[in-house]
Amino acid sequence: MSHDDDLSEELTAETFYQALKSINRYNGECKMDVWLCQIAKHLWFRELEKRKKHRTVDLEEIENEPDDGPSPETVLTGSEATMELYRHMQRLDPVSREVMYLRLIGDLGYREIGEILGKTETWARVTYYRGKEKMKKGRESI
Repeated sequence: MSHDDDLSEELTAETFYQALKSINRYNGECKMDVWLCQIAKHLWFRELEKRKKHRTVDLEEIENEPDDGPSPETVLTGSEATMELYRHMQRLDPVSREVMYLRLIGDLGYREIGEILGKTETWARVTYYRGKEKMKKGRESI
């Protein structure tokens, strides 16, 4: 999900560190890998929040970027659409929002989402579908 090998390794190490630190709280209600995925998910979301707060751009990076990429208008339109999607997702109830995030941003399958949230694959599919429908209705009323 991070598209960065170093960050992925760091988050993996932190996941196992946190798991060892809190192993006494693991009660066996879910599979161990699901429990680890929950820890990793929370660490990833924490990392995203930290990045959002401390985002900086190096001037040399901007100067060295090739000009053959998408136009600024295309990037702006795409980012505006993405921001609009996130705004609509924030209006959802917390459970639907988490399913949407895991599916769209985490690129997880329904079975994985169900395991992470302690539900079934069918539940994850239905919740995702209902969340999409709520977002469509919200967009129509704007």
